[in-house]
Amino acid sequence: MNKTSTPVRAMLLLLAVLGLALPWWFNLRYLAGGGSLAPGAFFGAAFANPLTTAITLDVYLSAAAFCFGVARDDQAGARRWWFVPLTFGVALSFALSLYLWWRSGPRQP
Repeated sequence: MNKTSTPVRAMLLLLAVLGLALPWWFNLRYLAGGGSLAPGAFFGAAFANPLTTAITLDVYLSAAAFCFGVARDDQAGARRWWFVPLTFGVALSFALSLYLWWRSGPRQP
């Protein structure tokens, strides 16, 4: 990715912050309401109806595509692998925005 203008980088960083804060606001509400991260309960809620199934599949397929792109980005170096666990452990919206912000900045040795 080419070096990007400061306003674009600022927008990407803002999206990363929102991508961390907003999903986790709802994750914490889910957990506080008695929701569970146990696979059966979690995926039962994620696939509870056609709408949540569509959203869940959209997010997981997008996450897989993003991780495939990260894996193929040889020029990003070893640090690119940090974004795979961030994608599945934190949030796709956080990891993707942060990755684009990171890759749009000055090149690191």
